[in-house]
Amino acid sequence: MTFETLLSIEPFSWGSVGAAALCGTIVGLERQLRGKPVGIRTSSLIVLGTYIFIAASISVAAEVTDPSRIIGQVVTGIGFLGAGVMLAREGMVVGVTSAATIWALAAVGVCLAVVGALVAIKLAVLVVLILFGVDLLEDYSTALSRGVHSKYSSWRKND
Repeated sequence: MTFETLLSIEPFSWGSVGAAALCGTIVGLERQLRGKPVGIRTSSLIVLGTYIFIAASISVAAEVTDPSRIIGQVVTGIGFLGAGVMLAREGMVVGVTSAATIWALAAVGVCLAVVGALVAIKLAVLVVLILFGVDLLEDYSTALSRGVHSKYSSWRKND
């Protein structure tokens, strides 16, 4: 057995595994620096796990099943994972953004397997731009901080 055989992870690629870790790190770092759930480890594992499921289903598609069925099951499973991070606190539901981030991370993992690493990395950057950019807009605009968001903002400052 050669060293090259020992390092092989066919049907997966080390480049895609690295891209999954990078995508998860890009999004997870933003979340972790802000003290939010779903940090670097969780984000990286979500992207990596999704990539592995989809790439494995594509590699056996001709013999066993339709890869779109696996994608549908991943979306459903990720929905349950996201639901687990949401909480009701003082009459408000918190953690919805973290749940949506988990869902977006799974989508990045699907794109990594189906489309490619460069698109997945660009989408991970877009997720961070949305997470960070909307907070900037909310800080500078009172119109975006009305209603339930004003209650959340005052609650967040009291913690």
